Amino acid sequence: MRSYTYVARDARGIRRDGMLAANSPQEALEVLHHRQLTPVGIQETLVKGAANRKSARGRVKSADLAAVCWQLSTMLEGGMSITTALDILAEDAENLQLRQVLQEARAHVSEGRLLSEGLGRFPKVFNRLALAMIVAGETSGDLGQALRALAEHFDSRDRIARKIRGATAYPIFVVTLITVIVIGIMTLIVPRFQIIFERLGGRLPAFTRGFMGLYAILCDNILYFLVAAALTVGAGVLLSRTRGGHRFWSRLLLRLPLFGKLFCESFLAMFCRTMATLLEAGVPILDTLEILRGTTANDVIVSALARVKQHVTGGSNVALGMAAAGFFPNMVVKMTQVGEESGDLPAILRKTSDHYERRIASSIEAMTSLLEPIMITTIGAIVLVVVIALYLPIFTMSDVPH
Repeated sequence: MRSYTYVARDARGIRRDGMLAANSPQEALEVLHHRQLTPVGIQETLVKGAANRKSARGRVKSADLAAVCWQLSTMLEGGMSITTALDILAEDAENLQLRQVLQEARAHVSEGRLLSEGLGRFPKVFNRLALAMIVAGETSGDLGQALRALAEHFDSRDRIARKIRGATAYPIFVVTLITVIVIGIMTLIVPRFQIIFERLGGRLPAFTRGFMGLYAILCDNILYFLVAAALTVGAGVLLSRTRGGHRFWSRLLLRLPLFGKLFCESFLAMFCRTMATLLEAGVPILDTLEILRGTTANDVIVSALARVKQHVTGGSNVALGMAAAGFFPNMVVKMTQVGEESGDLPAILRKTSDHYERRIASSIEAMTSLLEPIMITTIGAIVLVVVIALYLPIFTMSDVPH
């Protein structure tokens, strides 16, 4: 699939220009005629430059997928053909990887294949969940509604991800600031005071001697500390690639103070909404549970979902499977049970997801309120220790009678 820039005129003689995707110049002309445009000029374009190549390799974000699904749904429900809609979306796509996906999908659809077949060739962009939704829409004959539900799913996932990023951004910023302050003090301020102390002579206070001793240890062994840190990080990465190590890190992530609860709640919000979306689209419950296993890399959660699927396969309902899995909170289990008994499980799951999204917002607010004074106190303590250690000898010496 190649990209072509074109200049054309519409039925009223108004100049139109843009970009489209086609396999050949002849096909590009056919696309323009299909859009009721009279070609004036057409030329193949090549993507050049490091920035464009980097953009082409860039990951397609949930927000981009949500926008594509919303627009494609609207176009299809408005009566536009799917090939024309994909052409328009490919032209407007800023992410070059997404543009390529849409162009390839358009080529497959123009050959008489299904949209799901074209998008299924790009599992890193459209995962099993998205493909299951699209297949369900194609089977039911209501692809527009399926795409709209998929857009809501991507919107929700992007919203939760932004909340998590916002929650972790402040601590990362403060830790980075503390690190910069410590490095600045150790490299710019302490050496100057060390020279002053050597000129003044005399015995330094015990607190200052301890501080300067620690400074000397850091300076003399900085290379060893850096090597040890690098080895520790490398060992952690290698450990995470083993089965036991990955499970250890998965458990540790869920048990982290403050953040563990936040990660757990974010998964539950995503889990409930995704399950509701798939069930509403008509995806069978066993397929839904299998798809949900692929939405997380956490080994603890994957194992819990496998146990739920095992119970459902054996004839049990979802709520009993969740209870037996040992991971899901009692509220999620009870709400699922209510949904199964009432026959409206998707609606109950959506309400549960809304509840957890509100809890995420509250948890982030509480965590920020708790971390802020801790971080400020830490910075203040570091500065106080340095000031006392460096100025105590000066005050002590000024009190000595001449």
